[in-house]
Amino acid sequence: MTSPARITASTLSLTVDDVAASHAFFTTHLGYREVMAADGFASLERDDEALSVVLLRRGSEVLPEGFRDQHAAGLIVALTVDDLASEHDRLRSEGVVVTMPPREEPWGEKLFQVTDPNGVVIQFVEWTTQETA
Repeated sequence: MTSPARITASTLSLTVDDVAASHAFFTTHLGYREVMAADGFASLERDDEALSVVLLRRGSEVLPEGFRDQHAAGLIVALTVDDLASEHDRLRSEGVVVTMPPREEPWGEKLFQVTDPNGVVIQFVEWTTQETA
């Protein structure tokens, strides 16, 4: 049995109604920068360990036929940060609405959530105990 291919990058593709609105949210508030863009498409990256994000307009022919009209729902984009409280304060000072206030889970996860203009939930996480793999 051979080993799986080495993964060189990770990208999350999100299907949204308004690519420009999510693009603005990710670049203004989440530190992403545009790598490339076209009508109904944007590729965004950060300079740290965060995964890359591709935004695709719902209905795009690039999407498999059965998925073209689906919206990015039931998905949480989780970003682990070093200082959750400071990130919370920064986002609130920028006018971002916190849609789930800070809380701590019994397994050692502190978190809060915001939601982009297309309904994409972004969860910020800080671990208070060692993560388990």
